[in-house]
Amino acid sequence: MKAAFVLIVFLAATALAQDRKAVAAAEAACGPQSVNFSVDQNTTDHPVPQPDSGKAIIYIVQDDEEHIGSALIKIGMDGAWMGANRGASYLFFPAETGEHHLCVNWQSRVDWRSHFFGMANFIAEPDHVYYFREHILESRAGIYFDFDQINSDQGKYLVALSAHSISHPKK
Repeated sequence: MKAAFVLIVFLAATALAQDRKAVAAAEAACGPQSVNFSVDQNTTDHPVPQPDSGKAIIYIVQDDEEHIGSALIKIGMDGAWMGANRGASYLFFPAETGEHHLCVNWQSRVDWRSHFFGMANFIAEPDHVYYFREHILESRAGIYFDFDQINSDQGKYLVALSAHSISHPKK
């Protein structure tokens, strides 16, 4: 009986350790948790950047204010924070060609909210523009991110409806 109990505890601990490793691997797309941003919004200027030769441009659009209001969402790529969105807004940044891993994370003073992440990956091709939408969903099961690549028509439309986020790391 004791041997069975020890085996169950060992298997549970092993499964928990594997889950933590999987979570840590997924969160590697994010930047350091200690980095926080402040965000200003520009509702009148919508820059239209062109990719530098051989690079891509990535747009991240936060399209939902209904449930989250002015939630500040940090955006990371390949282990570094690229900036943040607040409310119905977007930001953009360049990317080298090749495979990339994206992360969104709720920056909040409420501790449990900062544990929500969304992940996406893509392969950037030279001179292309990519659009991703981040959206917080609430259900009976809890809160989670819907973070996916969207087509360019939908992306351009959401950008046109949104404010341009200008974010700065807090000192």
